[in-house]
Amino acid sequence: MNKIKYLLLFLVITAAFASCKKFGAVDNFDHAGQFITDTTLIRKFITENEIPAIKHESGVFYQIIDPGEGDVKYTIDTKVSAEYEGRLLNGTVFDKSKGTPISFTLGRVIAGWQIGIPLIQKGGKIRLLIPSQYGYSNSSAGSIPPSSVLDFTVHLDDVINN
Repeated sequence: MNKIKYLLLFLVITAAFASCKKFGAVDNFDHAGQFITDTTLIRKFITENEIPAIKHESGVFYQIIDPGEGDVKYTIDTKVSAEYEGRLLNGTVFDKSKGTPISFTLGRVIAGWQIGIPLIQKGGKIRLLIPSQYGYSNSSAGSIPPSSVLDFTVHLDDVINN
């Protein structure tokens, strides 16, 4: 069972790296326009669903459900263990930890998690509404279509700062 979860995590991480812009590649995608579209979609979503989300300076929206306890100063090498569920804005669940925490290094996950996870501490819970540029941009990843806003609920079980 753990092997499957680690394989899933590996695939997500691999997809994230594969979606990165290649050096010298021509990219005609309108990132700024997509960011505006994503922000509009997120604002509409939080209004319609009465989610008391806050906009981070990066553009990621978040709702701290439980701040957790501790005073960890996060780095890209911080190891965390979390339970999570990832959805599209239409409610489709594309990934979840299924009650068993997944461990990972913060620097190896999507940028939206790198921005949002440090806003809570061990035992904390956060909802992240992530514009596509901080997720998989204009690439697809498994069942996630290109340019998708991601809606994650993350419960941080443990934090290990090296």
